Formats: sequence, C-alpha cells, structure tokens
Amino acid sequence: MAKKQPLVKVYISASFNNTLVTVTDPGGNVIAWGSSGASGFKGTRKATPYAATTAVEKVLQKAKNEANVEEVEIYVKGPGPGRDAALRAIRAAGVKISLIADVTPMPHNGPRPKKKRRV
Repeated sequence: MAKKQPLVKVYISASFNNTLVTVTDPGGNVIAWGSSGASGFKGTRKATPYAATTAVEKVLQKAKNEANVEEVEIYVKGPGPGRDAALRAIRAAGVKISLIADVTPMPHNGPRPKKKRRV
C-alpha cells in the first residue's frame, strides 16, 4: 500500500485568494493535494501565510503516510502571500529539498494597450 517514492514534486499555486498544494510522483500522478480552504480557512483568512503553512503541513503529512516521501522538488507559481510561508513549512517538515523553481507565467508582450485618450 505505502509505495516508496524517494523523489516527489510539490506544486504550490499561490494566488491572492488561496494557496493550492499538490504532491505528485515523477510521472505526474497525484499522491496528495490540499489548499488553504480545504484546511478549514474561509474568506480572506485563506489568503494568509499561516493558512498556506497549515495547508502544506497537512498535504506533506498525507504524502508521507501514502508514499514515504524523503526528497522533494518544489515548483512555485503565482504572486500570493503564501509563497514564502509554504517554502518554510516544507523545510520545517523535515524533507530534503533538491530543487526550488518559480514557474509563474510571465507575458512576453501582453495584451494590446487601451486606445489613446483624446481630450
């Protein structure tokens, strides 16, 4: 049942309203997932660093029980307040971190600007 996964990937999506955490095996199959909302926070409290820390702790505990996680690669996405708190929570959980990557999408040119204002 508890299959040994020496290396897993942790995806953290930190928006201004919530923090989503997903743990996958190297093939991309989800082992465990959670969010600030799923951890019991509602409304604006979901967007706090403490809520992100709680979400990461719950998800990593579930992943350790499911797959005996030892080492993680972390992929962080988004500008939310839970980014740094989630990284600190992973470090405090006692797993080895082999990679931290920021995969936030950045526009190279973006949408067309609004038309020039005439007075």
